[in-house]
Amino acid sequence: MRTVEAPVKRPLWTQLYLQVLVAIALGALIGHFAPATGEAMKPLGDAFIKLVKMIIAPVIFLTVVTGIAGMRDIGKVGGVAAKAFAYFITVSSFALVVGLIVANVVQPGSGMHIDPATLDAEAVKGYAAKSHDMTITGFLMDIIPETVAGAFVGGNILQVLFFSIPFGLALAMIGERGEPALTLLNSVGEAFFRLVAIFMRAAPIGALGAFAFTVGKYGIASIASLAALVATFYATSLLFVLVVLGAIAALNGFSILKLIRYLKEELLLVLGTSSSEAALPSLLEKMERAGAAKPVVGLVVPTGYSFNLDGTNIYMTLAALFIAQALGIELSLGEQLLLLGVAMLSSKGAAGVTGAGFITLAATLQVVPSVPVAGMALILGVDRFMSECRALTNFVGNAVATLVVSRWEGQLDRTRLASALNGEPQPVAAPPVETDED
Repeated sequence: MRTVEAPVKRPLWTQLYLQVLVAIALGALIGHFAPATGEAMKPLGDAFIKLVKMIIAPVIFLTVVTGIAGMRDIGKVGGVAAKAFAYFITVSSFALVVGLIVANVVQPGSGMHIDPATLDAEAVKGYAAKSHDMTITGFLMDIIPETVAGAFVGGNILQVLFFSIPFGLALAMIGERGEPALTLLNSVGEAFFRLVAIFMRAAPIGALGAFAFTVGKYGIASIASLAALVATFYATSLLFVLVVLGAIAALNGFSILKLIRYLKEELLLVLGTSSSEAALPSLLEKMERAGAAKPVVGLVVPTGYSFNLDGTNIYMTLAALFIAQALGIELSLGEQLLLLGVAMLSSKGAAGVTGAGFITLAATLQVVPSVPVAGMALILGVDRFMSECRALTNFVGNAVATLVVSRWEGQLDRTRLASALNGEPQPVAAPPVETDED
């Protein structure tokens, strides 16, 4: 069983969240006052993200396999998956509706009067081409890896899950004969999570490079022309997190504000890199430390990265209606409902990485002919600035989902959750089975 260390009070300047925050501020200054230098710092951000993505597959594999193999009741695996997907579909679909409603009420694109003939279709050609591959059949087939090694080499989270879940079940089914393998995997898991902690020390450098590049290349001034869209999206996402996810959290016995404070290091890392995957290994560890059962963490967190994208869903309907409004296209209620239905399907396969939301939006617009895909060129310049908000909202949504599903399963340790969210010392080792004391 992997040990869970109690938080240690360290000097403020050694705190990772403060280092990342300072790095983001420095990156913004460098990108603004020395754009060429900021663009040249892109490899720092790319290198850090590659560093983290390198260990995501083995971390997920070890978490899922040891969690399932260590369960006393194997039949619960299906129940956890069913409850997780019910949550994902309900909450992420509601996020799409929220984006649709806000776009109709605020109408951030109205008054722009853009002539469709002036749109640069070439600017979004690459995204539109990628979106052609996002069919339901293609998505389902892609979940099955060509080989076992291929699941780890390709970096596809769902392929890793597809192999890890049945392997964990098989290891549990062979009983005592599987104990040596389980012990070995637990030990290897200890080493990988220690490796995660080592890699996270480089997070400020990665955030510095990524943010300097974003500001240097796109310029903060580029937001001004589309300020209404960016401001509306950020406000809507914040409202969704505090009100919708906040209500879900309250109904399940914890505070969304305390959860955000608990995950502040990871959230700043996501902000700096625009990728929620950069903080995936840390989220797995922190959710377990907060009292969520290991099998639930292993199933819900990785799956949520593809199926529980609240921020991406808000963005899709909001951006689609913004484009229509900017081009002076009136969408009927039926067309908006069609847009909503298509978005519900296409959003489920988007991965939590930079650019996925834009590609998914292209796939959605191609099925709704009233709004030209070329209209995406209008928001291409500020999409990068909105990707941070998408990633942050997705990240918080997955943290909430993990705790909620764990509670539904009766496997949420309320004592550990309270101590984690309040920043109090915790037991050195996590108990083998987490229970909800309700």
